[in-house]
Amino acid sequence: MATFIGYSTIDKYKNYTVTDFDLIKRDLLNALNIRQGEMPGRPEVGTTIWGLIFEPQSPQTSQELTREIQRVVAQDPRISVSNIDIFPQENGILVELEVETIAGQDAELLNLFFNNQTLRAAFSDI
Repeated sequence: MATFIGYSTIDKYKNYTVTDFDLIKRDLLNALNIRQGEMPGRPEVGTTIWGLIFEPQSPQTSQELTREIQRVVAQDPRISVSNIDIFPQENGILVELEVETIAGQDAELLNLFFNNQTLRAAFSDI
């Protein structure tokens, strides 16, 4: 895999460099925390997931969530989705997302929790 280098101040002190899969995960989380249309001049960036987490959790809502996550991930040319599982929770939605790099060298199961109280997505250690 090529070395991707980026910068993040989230949970960092002094060393702000983020590389490879950690950078991909940070970029994915950033994209999932932006509401679609919020970024000036780039209306395609972001997600409509935040409108779906308050809907009754039905198979149709799960399908819409799956399509939206696939759309957001497809905007990043470095990764692809292998599997998505959605689990409604009391305070939001837990998404188990298996992503792999396009080179096919790295695959990882990410647990994302979309919290409907804070309106933030975060990686979960469940």
